[in-house]
Amino acid sequence: MRNGPLAVVGAGVLWGTAGTAGLLVSADSVALAAARLVIGGAALALLAGAELKSAVKPGVLLGAVAVAAYQLCFFAAVSRTGVAIGTVVAIGSGPVFTGLLSWLLHGRRPTKRWSTATAAAICGCAALIVGGGAEAGAQVVPGIALALLGGLLYAFYAVMAAQAIGRGGGSNAVMGMMFGGAALIMTPVLALSGIGWLAEPRALLAVLYLGLGTTALSYFLYGRGLRTTPVATAATLSLAEPAVAALLGVVVLGERLAPVSIAGLVLLGLSLVAVAVPERKPERKPEREHGPERELESQP
Repeated sequence: MRNGPLAVVGAGVLWGTAGTAGLLVSADSVALAAARLVIGGAALALLAGAELKSAVKPGVLLGAVAVAAYQLCFFAAVSRTGVAIGTVVAIGSGPVFTGLLSWLLHGRRPTKRWSTATAAAICGCAALIVGGGAEAGAQVVPGIALALLGGLLYAFYAVMAAQAIGRGGGSNAVMGMMFGGAALIMTPVLALSGIGWLAEPRALLAVLYLGLGTTALSYFLYGRGLRTTPVATAATLSLAEPAVAALLGVVVLGERLAPVSIAGLVLLGLSLVAVAVPERKPERKPEREHGPERELESQP
Protein backbone atom coordinates (compact mmCIF):
# COMPACT_ATOMS: atom_id res chain seq x y z
CA MET A 1 0.00 0.00 0.00
CA ARG A 2 1.31 3.46 -0.95
CA ASN A 3 -1.39 5.55 0.71
CA GLY A 4 0.42 5.68 4.05
CA PRO A 5 2.03 9.10 3.43
CA LEU A 6 -1.34 10.49 2.29
CA ALA A 7 -2.94 9.35 5.55
CA VAL A 8 -0.19 11.06 7.55
CA VAL A 9 -0.56 14.28 5.55
CA GLY A 10 -4.32 14.08 6.15
CA ALA A 11 -3.63 13.93 9.87
CA GLY A 12 -1.35 16.96 9.59
CA VAL A 13 -4.05 18.88 7.72
CA LEU A 14 -6.54 18.19 10.51
CA TRP A 15 -4.00 19.25 13.16
CA GLY A 16 -3.50 22.48 11.24
CA THR A 17 -7.18 23.42 11.67
CA ALA A 18 -6.99 23.22 15.47
CA GLY A 19 -5.70 26.75 15.99
CA THR A 20 -8.48 28.36 13.98
CA ALA A 21 -11.14 26.24 15.73
CA GLY A 22 -9.62 27.08 19.10
CA LEU A 23 -10.19 30.80 18.50
CA LEU A 24 -13.92 30.13 18.83
CA VAL A 25 -13.39 29.29 22.51
CA SER A 26 -12.52 31.77 25.23
CA ALA A 27 -11.33 29.12 27.69
CA ASP A 28 -7.83 28.81 29.11
CA SER A 29 -5.47 27.07 26.68
CA VAL A 30 -4.60 24.29 29.15
CA ALA A 31 -8.29 23.57 29.81
CA LEU A 32 -8.96 23.55 26.07
CA ALA A 33 -6.10 21.11 25.42
CA ALA A 34 -7.26 18.86 28.25
CA ALA A 35 -10.85 18.81 26.97
CA ARG A 36 -9.65 18.07 23.45
CA LEU A 37 -7.52 15.16 24.62
CA VAL A 38 -10.20 13.73 26.92
CA ILE A 39 -12.83 13.72 24.15
CA GLY A 40 -10.47 12.51 21.43
CA GLY A 41 -8.85 9.87 23.61
CA ALA A 42 -12.21 8.50 24.72
CA ALA A 43 -13.37 8.33 21.08
CA LEU A 44 -10.25 6.44 20.01
CA ALA A 45 -10.64 4.01 22.91
CA LEU A 46 -14.28 3.37 21.99
CA LEU A 47 -13.30 2.86 18.35
CA ALA A 48 -10.79 0.18 19.33
CA GLY A 49 -13.46 -1.65 21.36
CA ALA A 50 -12.50 -5.18 22.36
CA GLU A 51 -9.14 -4.87 20.57
CA LEU A 52 -8.01 -2.39 23.22
CA LYS A 53 -6.75 -5.15 25.52
CA SER A 54 -4.29 -6.37 22.90
CA ALA A 55 -2.43 -3.05 23.09
CA VAL A 56 -1.71 -3.20 26.82
CA LYS A 57 2.06 -3.19 26.36
CA PRO A 58 4.74 -1.32 28.34
CA GLY A 59 5.77 0.77 25.34
CA VAL A 60 2.20 1.81 24.56
CA LEU A 61 1.47 2.69 28.19
CA LEU A 62 4.64 4.78 28.37
CA GLY A 63 3.49 6.42 25.15
CA ALA A 64 0.21 7.37 26.85
CA VAL A 65 2.15 9.16 29.59
CA ALA A 66 4.23 10.91 26.92
CA VAL A 67 1.08 12.09 25.09
CA ALA A 68 -0.25 13.73 28.26
CA ALA A 69 3.17 15.14 29.23
CA TYR A 70 3.60 16.61 25.75
CA GLN A 71 0.45 18.70 26.16
CA LEU A 72 1.68 20.13 29.46
CA CYS A 73 5.21 20.81 28.19
CA PHE A 74 3.97 22.48 25.03
CA PHE A 75 1.64 24.93 26.75
CA ALA A 76 4.19 25.63 29.48
CA ALA A 77 6.73 26.43 26.76
CA VAL A 78 4.34 28.69 24.86
CA SER A 79 3.54 30.65 28.02
CA ARG A 80 7.25 31.42 28.42
CA THR A 81 8.41 31.95 24.85
CA GLY A 82 5.28 33.03 23.01
CA VAL A 83 3.31 31.04 20.47
CA ALA A 84 5.69 31.48 17.53
CA ILE A 85 8.95 30.40 19.17
CA GLY A 86 7.37 27.65 21.29
CA THR A 87 5.55 26.18 18.30
CA VAL A 88 8.47 26.21 15.90
CA VAL A 89 10.84 24.63 18.45
CA ALA A 90 8.41 21.91 19.58
CA ILE A 91 7.03 21.02 16.14
CA GLY A 92 10.31 21.54 14.31
CA SER A 93 12.37 19.41 16.70
CA GLY A 94 9.88 16.51 16.60
CA PRO A 95 11.03 15.01 13.26
CA VAL A 96 14.70 15.33 14.26
CA PHE A 97 14.15 13.52 17.56
CA THR A 98 12.00 10.92 15.80
CA GLY A 99 14.68 10.17 13.26
CA LEU A 100 17.34 9.91 15.98
CA LEU A 101 15.21 7.65 18.21
CA SER A 102 14.30 5.43 15.27
CA TRP A 103 18.01 5.14 14.46
CA LEU A 104 19.08 4.44 18.06
CA LEU A 105 16.29 2.00 18.95
CA HIS A 106 15.77 0.22 15.63
CA GLY A 107 18.96 0.85 13.68
CA ARG A 108 17.06 2.64 10.88
CA ARG A 109 19.60 5.16 9.69
CA PRO A 110 17.95 8.21 8.08
CA THR A 111 18.47 8.53 4.33
CA LYS A 112 20.22 11.52 2.82
CA ARG A 113 17.02 12.63 1.12
CA TRP A 114 15.10 12.47 4.42
CA SER A 115 17.82 14.43 6.23
CA THR A 116 17.98 17.13 3.54
CA ALA A 117 14.21 17.45 3.15
CA THR A 118 13.65 17.49 6.92
CA ALA A 119 16.26 20.22 7.41
CA ALA A 120 14.62 22.26 4.63
CA ALA A 121 11.16 21.68 6.11
CA ILE A 122 12.28 22.89 9.52
CA CYS A 123 13.82 26.01 7.96
CA GLY A 124 10.58 26.60 6.10
CA CYS A 125 8.58 26.10 9.28
CA ALA A 126 10.79 28.59 11.12
CA ALA A 127 10.49 31.17 8.34
CA LEU A 128 6.74 30.67 8.17
CA ILE A 129 6.12 31.22 11.87
CA VAL A 130 8.89 33.61 12.88
CA GLY A 131 8.23 35.70 9.76
CA GLY A 132 5.03 36.80 11.42
CA GLY A 133 7.06 38.51 14.14
CA ALA A 134 8.16 36.60 17.23
CA GLU A 135 9.03 38.34 20.45
CA ALA A 136 11.14 36.50 22.99
CA GLY A 137 10.20 36.92 26.62
CA ALA A 138 12.42 36.97 29.67
CA GLN A 139 11.92 33.24 30.27
CA VAL A 140 12.82 32.24 26.73
CA VAL A 141 15.66 29.86 27.70
CA PRO A 142 13.61 27.62 30.05
CA GLY A 143 10.73 27.93 27.58
CA ILE A 144 12.85 26.63 24.71
CA ALA A 145 14.05 23.78 26.94
CA LEU A 146 10.43 22.82 27.64
CA ALA A 147 9.61 23.03 23.93
CA LEU A 148 12.54 20.74 23.12
CA LEU A 149 11.31 18.33 25.80
CA GLY A 150 7.90 18.46 24.14
CA GLY A 151 9.46 17.59 20.77
CA LEU A 152 11.27 14.66 22.38
CA LEU A 153 8.06 13.44 24.02
CA TYR A 154 6.23 13.62 20.68
CA ALA A 155 9.03 11.64 19.04
CA PHE A 156 8.91 9.06 21.83
CA TYR A 157 5.20 8.31 21.60
CA ALA A 158 5.35 8.30 17.79
CA VAL A 159 8.18 5.75 17.84
CA MET A 160 6.41 3.64 20.48
CA ALA A 161 3.22 3.62 18.39
CA ALA A 162 5.11 2.70 15.22
CA GLN A 163 6.96 -0.06 17.07
CA ALA A 164 3.74 -1.58 18.43
CA ILE A 165 2.03 -1.41 15.02
CA GLY A 166 5.12 -2.82 13.30
CA ARG A 167 5.02 -5.83 15.62
CA GLY A 168 1.50 -6.71 14.51
CA GLY A 169 -0.61 -4.55 16.78
CA GLY A 170 -3.77 -3.04 15.33
CA SER A 171 -3.41 0.68 14.69
CA ASN A 172 -6.85 1.36 16.21
CA ALA A 173 -5.97 -0.60 19.35
CA VAL A 174 -2.56 1.09 19.75
CA MET A 175 -3.93 4.61 19.27
CA GLY A 176 -6.96 3.84 21.43
CA MET A 177 -4.83 2.62 24.32
CA MET A 178 -2.27 5.40 23.99
CA PHE A 179 -4.72 8.29 23.76
CA GLY A 180 -7.34 6.68 25.98
CA GLY A 181 -4.68 6.40 28.68
CA ALA A 182 -3.65 10.01 28.10
CA ALA A 183 -7.31 11.03 28.42
CA LEU A 184 -7.47 9.41 31.86
CA ILE A 185 -4.34 11.29 32.92
CA MET A 186 -5.70 14.62 31.65
CA THR A 187 -9.15 14.25 33.20
CA PRO A 188 -8.04 15.67 36.60
CA VAL A 189 -6.36 18.56 34.76
CA LEU A 190 -9.65 19.34 33.03
CA ALA A 191 -11.56 19.11 36.32
CA LEU A 192 -9.14 21.47 38.06
CA SER A 193 -9.25 23.91 35.14
CA GLY A 194 -13.04 24.07 35.25
CA ILE A 195 -15.66 23.03 32.70
CA GLY A 196 -18.21 25.82 33.08
CA TRP A 197 -17.18 27.32 29.72
CA LEU A 198 -18.50 24.17 27.97
CA ALA A 199 -22.06 25.39 28.63
CA GLU A 200 -21.70 27.85 25.75
CA PRO A 201 -22.97 26.12 22.53
CA ARG A 202 -20.21 27.56 20.32
CA ALA A 203 -17.51 26.45 22.74
CA LEU A 204 -19.02 22.96 23.00
CA LEU A 205 -19.17 22.57 19.21
CA ALA A 206 -15.59 23.77 18.86
CA VAL A 207 -14.33 21.36 21.52
CA LEU A 208 -16.22 18.47 19.94
CA TYR A 209 -14.55 19.24 16.62
CA LEU A 210 -11.15 19.56 18.31
CA GLY A 211 -11.62 16.24 20.08
CA LEU A 212 -13.30 14.20 17.35
CA GLY A 213 -11.74 15.83 14.28
CA THR A 214 -8.28 17.10 15.18
CA THR A 215 -7.54 14.32 17.68
CA ALA A 216 -9.60 11.16 17.11
CA LEU A 217 -9.84 11.23 13.31
CA SER A 218 -6.35 12.65 12.84
CA TYR A 219 -4.66 9.99 14.97
CA PHE A 220 -6.81 7.31 13.37
CA LEU A 221 -5.29 8.41 10.04
CA TYR A 222 -1.83 8.75 11.59
CA GLY A 223 -2.01 5.18 12.92
CA ARG A 224 -3.10 3.90 9.51
CA GLY A 225 -0.21 5.80 7.94
CA LEU A 226 2.32 4.25 10.30
CA ARG A 227 1.44 0.81 8.93
CA THR A 228 3.36 1.52 5.72
CA THR A 229 5.29 4.73 6.42
CA PRO A 230 8.57 4.89 8.39
CA VAL A 231 8.02 6.85 11.57
CA ALA A 232 10.77 9.36 10.74
CA THR A 233 9.10 10.09 7.40
CA ALA A 234 5.71 10.38 9.11
CA ALA A 235 7.10 12.91 11.59
CA THR A 236 8.39 15.09 8.76
CA LEU A 237 5.12 14.84 6.83
CA SER A 238 3.26 16.00 9.95
CA LEU A 239 4.90 19.40 9.41
CA ALA A 240 1.97 20.01 7.07
CA GLU A 241 0.29 21.25 10.26
CA PRO A 242 1.87 24.74 10.41
CA ALA A 243 1.44 25.18 6.65
CA VAL A 244 -2.30 24.53 6.87
CA ALA A 245 -2.58 26.75 9.95
CA ALA A 246 -0.92 29.61 8.08
CA LEU A 247 -3.16 29.19 5.03
CA LEU A 248 -6.28 29.17 7.19
CA GLY A 249 -5.04 32.31 8.90
CA VAL A 250 -4.89 34.04 5.53
CA VAL A 251 -8.13 32.66 4.04
CA VAL A 252 -10.37 32.54 7.12
CA LEU A 253 -8.94 35.10 9.52
CA GLY A 254 -7.73 37.64 6.99
CA GLU A 255 -4.13 37.56 8.18
CA ARG A 256 -1.28 38.67 5.93
CA LEU A 257 1.94 36.74 5.39
CA ALA A 258 5.26 38.52 5.17
CA PRO A 259 7.46 37.69 2.14
CA VAL A 260 9.74 35.54 4.33
CA SER A 261 6.70 33.59 5.53
CA ILE A 262 5.54 33.00 1.95
CA ALA A 263 9.02 31.74 1.06
CA GLY A 264 8.93 29.47 4.10
CA LEU A 265 5.53 28.12 3.08
CA VAL A 266 6.82 27.27 -0.41
CA LEU A 267 9.98 25.65 0.99
CA LEU A 268 7.94 23.63 3.47
CA GLY A 269 5.57 22.43 0.75
CA LEU A 270 8.40 21.33 -1.54
CA SER A 271 10.11 19.52 1.32
CA LEU A 272 6.96 17.58 2.19
CA VAL A 273 6.56 16.52 -1.43
CA ALA A 274 10.19 15.35 -1.49
CA VAL A 275 9.60 13.22 1.60
CA ALA A 276 6.22 11.86 0.50
CA VAL A 277 7.30 10.66 -2.95
CA PRO A 278 8.76 7.14 -2.56
CA GLU A 279 12.39 6.72 -3.46
CA ARG A 280 13.20 4.52 -6.43
CA LYS A 281 15.52 1.69 -5.62
CA PRO A 282 18.13 1.06 -8.30
CA GLU A 283 17.53 -2.14 -10.20
CA ARG A 284 20.21 -4.72 -9.62
CA LYS A 285 21.64 -6.17 -12.80
CA PRO A 286 21.95 -9.96 -12.83
CA GLU A 287 25.51 -10.98 -12.20
CA ARG A 288 27.23 -12.87 -15.02
CA GLU A 289 28.71 -16.16 -14.07
CA HIS A 290 32.34 -16.61 -15.01
CA GLY A 291 32.98 -20.04 -13.56
CA PRO A 292 34.72 -22.75 -15.61
CA GLU A 293 31.43 -24.67 -16.05
CA ARG A 294 29.76 -21.65 -17.66
CA GLU A 295 32.80 -21.08 -19.93
CA LEU A 296 32.67 -24.70 -21.12
CA GLU A 297 28.95 -24.45 -21.82
CA SER A 298 29.48 -21.30 -23.89
CA GLN A 299 32.01 -22.98 -26.17
CA PRO A 300 30.61 -24.34 -29.49
